[in-house]
Formats: sequence, C-alpha cells, structure tokens
Amino acid sequence: MVKLRLKRFGKKREPSYRIIAIQSTTRRDGRPLEELGLYNPRTHETRLEVEAIVTRLKQGAQPTDVVRRIFEKAKIFDLLKA
Repeated sequence: MVKLRLKRFGKKREPSYRIIAIQSTTRRDGRPLEELGLYNPRTHETRLEVEAIVTRLKQGAQPTDVVRRIFEKAKIFDLLKA
C-alpha cells in the first residue's frame, strides 16, 4: 500500500519535512516513490504539488493523520470531489 507521509530532514532541533509517497513497509527516511511537497513546522510554510497529490489520492494512496490535516488546510480533498 502506498502512504503519503512526512520524511524528516534538516539539522538537529530544526526539523523540516518533505511530503512523500512511499510504500508503507519502507522506513521513514527511505527512498520515496515521489516527493509531493514541503512542510516547515517552524515557519508554518507549506508548498504542495497539488496535481501530483490529487493523482496519488485517486490511485488509492492513504495519507497519515498529520498529512491529512495539512491537506485539509490546503483544501486538497475539495479538489477530489470536483
């Protein structure tokens, strides 16, 4: 199963995250199938590749809880219904 989840990068105590599509059995920082965006919790910056995310969701990818909240704030799920 493909999951949409966060991949940590950045310095110690200064995390940033990439939103990635990855197999559910792969470790957190393993090789992703595709990078779909960026999330920085320190500055609350979010950059998303909306078309790629919608495509992955239509293919059946499951977002984690944190990624789901990021998508809800960006209104990604409204695009799925349209």
